[in-house]
Amino acid sequence: MDLHELLQKLEHAEKGGHLAEGSNPARDSLPHVSEIHISDEYAELKANLHDRLTKVIDLSLLDEIEETRLRREINKATEGLLTDRTLATIPLNAMEHERLLREIEDEVIGLGPLEGLMKDPSVSDILVNSYNSIYVERYGKLEKTRVRFKDDSHLMRIIEKIVSAVGRRIDEISPMVDARLADGSRVNAIIPPLALDGPCLSIRRFSVDPLTLKDLTVLKTITHGLGELLKCIVKARLNVLISGGTGSGKTTLLNVMSQFISPAERIVTIEDSAELQLKQDHVVRLETRPPNIEGQGQITQRNLVRNSLRMRPDRIIVGEVRGAEAVDMLQAMNTGHDGSLTTVHANTPVDALMRIETMVNMAGFNLPSDYIKKFISSAIDVVIQVERLVDGTRKLVSLQEITGMEGSVITMQEIISFDQSGVDKDGLVSGRFRAHGVRPKFYERFTKMGIPIQDDLLETE
Repeated sequence: MDLHELLQKLEHAEKGGHLAEGSNPARDSLPHVSEIHISDEYAELKANLHDRLTKVIDLSLLDEIEETRLRREINKATEGLLTDRTLATIPLNAMEHERLLREIEDEVIGLGPLEGLMKDPSVSDILVNSYNSIYVERYGKLEKTRVRFKDDSHLMRIIEKIVSAVGRRIDEISPMVDARLADGSRVNAIIPPLALDGPCLSIRRFSVDPLTLKDLTVLKTITHGLGELLKCIVKARLNVLISGGTGSGKTTLLNVMSQFISPAERIVTIEDSAELQLKQDHVVRLETRPPNIEGQGQITQRNLVRNSLRMRPDRIIVGEVRGAEAVDMLQAMNTGHDGSLTTVHANTPVDALMRIETMVNMAGFNLPSDYIKKFISSAIDVVIQVERLVDGTRKLVSLQEITGMEGSVITMQEIISFDQSGVDKDGLVSGRFRAHGVRPKFYERFTKMGIPIQDDLLETE
């Protein structure tokens, strides 16, 4: 799409009433604006303007000035620089001029070329493979964009801006880093010499307004009855392990289930990179810390889980167990912190329990396998498997209850599953949720805690 076609499209949208009152179409961050291909000359001009701006404005004051005023001042300074004929070497039409002003603002305040994608609510992941190869995920599907950085140095400048904002660093000594943005989005960056084709950046975005149980029902991730069952499971203080692959919706489901925790309870959350969005008031959020340049000062999830036990929590939520902290999490579940929740990367509920067993062994206790399995079976009550299907939709595909041990095997019974029957002509997955006709043992817990067992808890659709 060239600039003329874009202008026509913006005019059509404005006439159709799709733009907010008082908005400026040329300056609004509409997704297709950021998709325009930019020439090398345009990229060079923008880079020169940004370099000159950093010399004429005091960057240390950026955090102290209100954003609207800051954008106005940057706009004014850029307009002044554009009068310098030695700098403005290419002619710009009105649309290009307005776009240049907006992008310069984004370079100074935001994430440069990625700012338009960050403002697009349909984008859930931004994957920068190199300065000129950027993909996004929309509705579970990957697509390549026409957005690009000027060069590797431009991309590195944005990466350093992100990681320095959360007190972390990235260089040849520490070429990998996990960080987060102000809106809670999770960021991972890896640079040369580990990344052979230049710096790589991955941004996992999170909605400003977290999804609710109703949203998951509308999206058909779960049924209404299954949603009510999840609500009862949380209220009954059952220990829950949510399992799934990357991007399957584990954290989203964890956020939704956490909404049913009583506001009277004290919650401690523990994460590698803070991304949980709990709405209760009585929440203590803890985050790990990487080692400093001397290799000292690291605080692991295991350190935080052990410390959280001294903080008088009613519930402990671990964003994801990855290592030796699993043993402390299981101990917490076994020692009066019922209703704790966590997630793990695994393809099936059985694999999830195997991974937990492996993580306990990573703690170095050298415990017998049968003892570890008994430890796990007594700590975890429910295993929920979520999956991203081939059409990009997320589904709760299995809800299983741990019933105990038979010999050296942890036994589970499946309560509800999603049975996929095929893929239709539009590429959408077809199937149905199916109850397996078993009465969960945790219904006894519901009764003891005065939670009414509704007839539609195990309904299928």
